[in-house]
Amino acid sequence: MMEKMIFGRFIPGDSFVHKMDPRAKLIFVFAFIFVVFVANNIPAYIALVVFTFFIVFVSRIRLYFLINGLKPVLILMIFTFLLHVFFTKGGDLLVEIGFVKIYEEGLKQGIFISIRFLVLVFVTSILTLTTSPISITDGLETLLNPLKKIKVPVHELALMMSIALRFIPTLMDETDKIMKAQMARGSDVTSGPIKERIKAVVPLLIPLFVSAFKRAEDLATAMEVRGYRGGEGRTRYRQLKWTGRDTIAMVVFVVLAAILIYLRIYY
Repeated sequence: MMEKMIFGRFIPGDSFVHKMDPRAKLIFVFAFIFVVFVANNIPAYIALVVFTFFIVFVSRIRLYFLINGLKPVLILMIFTFLLHVFFTKGGDLLVEIGFVKIYEEGLKQGIFISIRFLVLVFVTSILTLTTSPISITDGLETLLNPLKKIKVPVHELALMMSIALRFIPTLMDETDKIMKAQMARGSDVTSGPIKERIKAVVPLLIPLFVSAFKRAEDLATAMEVRGYRGGEGRTRYRQLKWTGRDTIAMVVFVVLAAILIYLRIYY
């Protein structure tokens, strides 16, 4: 499962989404996170799901690959759904088995929260899958440029976020290698009682942390010998350019927001 993780991975391509300016994609994703919470009824959530699958289609990222790479998140989504189903009260009583009672409001909220969680994960994953870490860094730095007036180290912040994002798949791959090495030596963290699994995780975490610190040290040394001194006075080889496709994406987003607001008020 580790090698199938997609967080932080970049897949080169020539789709509409790939060619968008990273600033437009970042604005789109950040605004989408807020707009998702406007939905509060069935038609609004249907509109969100349809729009999300439209983004997946336009990005030319295979849906099977996207779902397969998000299995750990899907497990968390199912857990969240069950929490709402079993612990949210309200509406008609649908099922009663002993002390377990499932109410209409709990089922509805579980479905709504799960859909909200799913579309957020899909859209944010599309951002990282279609945008290189360097482009994300440049886009973040440009968007945060006004903060330089109050002495905020914008370049360093954007670089840290980009490096952290890039290290996610690297650390996941490293975790997979360590797990296989431990299993080859007779250790098994995938089966047995919970207590034994927790004990088996300790020999996994120690080499993982050592490897992470070693990679961080190597990266810092590489940046230092190449003369990196922060964002002051630095120029860019790649210049960002806002095009018509970026304006189209913003218009489409405004239409989606208007539809969701309309459904919230009048439906």
